[in-house]
Amino acid sequence: MRNTGKVWVVLVAILGGVLLVGFIGFRWYMGSYNRSVAYDEAAKKSWSDVDAQLQRRLDLIPNLVQTVKGYAEHEKGLFESIAQSREKYFQGNQAEKMEASNQLSGFLSRLMVLQEAYPELKANQNFRDLQGQLEGTENRISVARMRYNDAVGGLNTYRRTFFGKYFCERAQVEARDYFEASVQARTEVPAVQF
Repeated sequence: MRNTGKVWVVLVAILGGVLLVGFIGFRWYMGSYNRSVAYDEAAKKSWSDVDAQLQRRLDLIPNLVQTVKGYAEHEKGLFESIAQSREKYFQGNQAEKMEASNQLSGFLSRLMVLQEAYPELKANQNFRDLQGQLEGTENRISVARMRYNDAVGGLNTYRRTFFGKYFCERAQVEARDYFEASVQARTEVPAVQF
């Protein structure tokens, strides 16, 4: 009888241990899976923030271009390039939007350099207001890009860890590309020729 009581205590202890280990394992598994999803959602949200700021810039550009057009009629090629970049942005996927945004940044730099050649443009209140809005938007884009790259860095780092790769595959979370400046933007200074 005494041995039967000890056997039951041992069996209950083993069963309790198995249940405890199972519960801890289940919590670890779910936590790791959920971490994969959280990293993915953070990267998606960060891209949405970048996209919203790029959209704001694209909405400002037609007004800025119309203001500058009156002063710089001979820059028709620049205006056409800006329009093509805007169109490419609206039709593209995330990678194409990044490329279009980088192209557009170069064209906008050239557009802003035009003000040096046209003192009356520099004095135009509409141009100054639009330029101020565009500069603020560019700052917001810069911050949003950094936050996006931080989110992508967290996701990609987790995805490269031993268990992270496993859980990311289970949650169908793919690695993402960083938002990087184009080679042209890193190497060329905007120039306007007359």
